[in-house]
Amino acid sequence: MSELLKAFEDELQSKNFKGYWQNVQGDVYREPVPSYEPCHWRGKDLFAAIEKAGEVVGLDLSFRRVIQLWNPSLKNGTTRTLVLNLQMLKSGEEALSHRHIAGAVRFVVKGSGARLIVEGESFEIGEGDFATTPSWTWHDHENNAGQTMLWLDGLDSPLVRLLETDFHEPDPRKKQTVNKPEGYSASTLGALRPSWMRAHGIQPPAFAYKWADTEKALNKVGEQPGDPYDGIVLDYGNPLTGGPTLPTMSCQIHMLRSGEKTKSHRHTSSTIYYVHRGSGVSTIGDKHYEWEQGDSFVVPLWYHHHHENTAKDPAIFFVMSDKPLMDAIGHYREQA
Repeated sequence: MSELLKAFEDELQSKNFKGYWQNVQGDVYREPVPSYEPCHWRGKDLFAAIEKAGEVVGLDLSFRRVIQLWNPSLKNGTTRTLVLNLQMLKSGEEALSHRHIAGAVRFVVKGSGARLIVEGESFEIGEGDFATTPSWTWHDHENNAGQTMLWLDGLDSPLVRLLETDFHEPDPRKKQTVNKPEGYSASTLGALRPSWMRAHGIQPPAFAYKWADTEKALNKVGEQPGDPYDGIVLDYGNPLTGGPTLPTMSCQIHMLRSGEKTKSHRHTSSTIYYVHRGSGVSTIGDKHYEWEQGDSFVVPLWYHHHHENTAKDPAIFFVMSDKPLMDAIGHYREQA
């Protein structure tokens, strides 16, 4: 670098400027390079940790008893845009009402009979059920079921922190009043619905998807060819529009039949997998990850990946991705 150019760059820096040539070395081909890496979390370790948390962490210390699946190549979160947590609510406990800008979902992995209250409607949730608490909706939890409940919490809070729009508000009422009849959403958001039920704004209504319905759908479509890259895929769709689960987040169930091996592909959405049932192996980049029920793993954007079910029984994943966000801003790409 010439002394004249160095002096000019120093002058620019002193005035809070920077030359484009200082960042870009020529007009060259580029493609995405994620700043974080794949990661695999063992379910045995995660469930042991949450059991220990149940002994030493009370809801007086933390308004939610939660363990985050932290990607060590990030400062916070599971991916740049999403985080997956495991939450415990013991029998007799209540998690008080609050709301936040981050959209959230729940996938129940243990127990049944607890209640998730969202915007005045109480949803009973049990193992395999999936429920949403869209952005800025009041929500609280109560467990009078006589058994400990465990569920996965998926949120877009890393994205919210990046955008610096992190509103969070405790509910002065502490608990919501249930003002909607049992099964209200299930009765009014189906294919047959009241004429006044219309989408208002970008956020979907809160909804609970029952595992019995999911399992029935898997059994009905399990003989279809499926997707060559992901196997049998069921979308948790917006119940009013059929669109993605939340504006920033797509949630799905994937099933790999016995011995099924998918083809390899990559895409600009980041994906988090939780193994609900089964065992197998996934190849992410040049590394192989053996997984079993209860494990989780993350595939960063633009990493080639494929999966194989190495067992006789079907393998089932609960899957989260930020594809709706990539679609909305025109950044989604996929490549075999």
